[in-house]
Amino acid sequence: MEQAIKLITQNALKELYQANIQLEQIKIEPTNPDFVGDYTLLAFPFSRFSKVGPEETANQLGVYFSEHLNYFESFNVVKGFLNIKIKTSYWIEQFKSFDLNFETKNENIMVEYSSPNTNKPLHLGHIRNNLLGFSVAQILKLNGFDVKKVNLINDRGIHICKSMLAWKLYGNQETPESTGLKGDHLVGKYYVEFDKNYKNQILELEQKGIDKKEAEKQAPLMLQAQEMLREWEKGNPEVLSLWQTMNQWVYDGFSKTYKQLGVDFDKYYYESNTYLSGKDIVEEGLKRNIFFKKEDGSVWIDLSADGLDEKLVLRSDGTSVYMTQDIGTAILKYNEFKSNKSIYVVGNEQDYHFKVLFLILEKLGFEWAKGLYHLSYGMVDLPSGKMKSREGTVVDADDLMQEMIETAKQKTEELGKTEGLTEEQKNELYEQLGMGALKFFMLKVDPAKRMLFNPQESIDFQGDTGPFVQYAYARIKSMLRVAQPEDLLAPIALEDITKSETNLIKVILEFPNELNKASQNYSPAVIAHYVLELAKAFNRVYTEVSLLREPNHQKRQFRLQLSKQTAELIQTGMGLLGISCPEKM
Repeated sequence: MEQAIKLITQNALKELYQANIQLEQIKIEPTNPDFVGDYTLLAFPFSRFSKVGPEETANQLGVYFSEHLNYFESFNVVKGFLNIKIKTSYWIEQFKSFDLNFETKNENIMVEYSSPNTNKPLHLGHIRNNLLGFSVAQILKLNGFDVKKVNLINDRGIHICKSMLAWKLYGNQETPESTGLKGDHLVGKYYVEFDKNYKNQILELEQKGIDKKEAEKQAPLMLQAQEMLREWEKGNPEVLSLWQTMNQWVYDGFSKTYKQLGVDFDKYYYESNTYLSGKDIVEEGLKRNIFFKKEDGSVWIDLSADGLDEKLVLRSDGTSVYMTQDIGTAILKYNEFKSNKSIYVVGNEQDYHFKVLFLILEKLGFEWAKGLYHLSYGMVDLPSGKMKSREGTVVDADDLMQEMIETAKQKTEELGKTEGLTEEQKNELYEQLGMGALKFFMLKVDPAKRMLFNPQESIDFQGDTGPFVQYAYARIKSMLRVAQPEDLLAPIALEDITKSETNLIKVILEFPNELNKASQNYSPAVIAHYVLELAKAFNRVYTEVSLLREPNHQKRQFRLQLSKQTAELIQTGMGLLGISCPEKM
């Protein structure tokens, strides 16, 4: 309809005023709820063609619309704004033909997210990362793209050796089975143990008069960890065996966290398999004068002409740095999947790294590098003192999820929303509400923004929250369970509907546009705000008109079918955010 109004406006300007104007110059907006109308045309700019004031121009255009626009009902003019009212039969027809089938696009998109280290459990920052990555993948998939979800696990390096060494020195052969700890928590415990003992050693050396920086290098634990890394790189069987055992503990722990978080992956890459990648490419780039060698033998690239600086790509001893690995891994991933686009979901502290990476790949002549995108997101803060993890330094993902479920239980019982549910149904409900609150609160904020996550606020049943939307869904499902089946299948034969029903249809019809916007901007926040608006629009209908008890059977059938479509769309939208909706509340 917007497009039709623009085309008719273009024709009107030509016929009435002999003015040629581009469609993008014509501004159409939804009519302000305080006025009568569906669409508002800004007539001010056209006075220069009509040679009369904005109000008279708007009136002349209104008359033209009354003669040329299908489903036109009426118009009114407020100063230079032309408000156009469309017949309700148009909205009914649009509702009847609405469906959720989207055209398949011949594009393969890779979304890389999570990328944890195997020396500690997942934390609050990982939660935002995983939820963003998974949701963006779901949005792109529904919009017709072929999507691959991948996880590059950082499973080697000095930080991994720190946990290994601490376990070897202080672990007394502890295992997840013997301690009852999740494997990732057990390994994380020894990462903290390393740090505690390492700091004590630094302090002892400082007390002997050694400079702090020198003490950090000379501390026996650090020297042992570095030696362990060298032995790992040499393939020492004992070190490799310990590395494999402890990594497996972590993978088992991650698996449980991912399951509760509701995220998954099509492919895992491991840094232990890719850390040597890229070295050959650097050597080749050196021959082509893309890179240059310094006197100490280290290899660099000069990006100062591109507004950046010099970047190290190979150390003087020939070992790779993160940039080298990422160059190699990007090539490896492209060769395997031939993705048209590849999205890296990584925090904004890595903005510079990805600018450099993408630029280097372009300079190396890889055309597909133009399709690389860094989905940069802001950090997550909590109100101080909230839910600190057992390590005392970060907010543990498992602890946070459990706390959310407990909070959901407390709030739900306070509101008395568990009547008639079995214990099993109650526990399922608490999990759906707790996880729904967490995910919705995380995803409704634009990815680029730093955010403050407030667990209590997130679970409010009245605010702009996941539970608010879930409750609207459960309310509809409760109503549909007692509706007559024939009411849900009968052909719609209604000519007139209320303003709140028209508004709900308008919100429903916006879904394809919102999905497209979320896809283009890689922003689940667009979908979160959409389902909020959908739930609010339904609630207005629910409070203003009778649904199950409507005596006019045609109105009742229409309203029940409108409610059913709303529930399906809420379920679809929340599903894109990784959130399930309870059938009963």
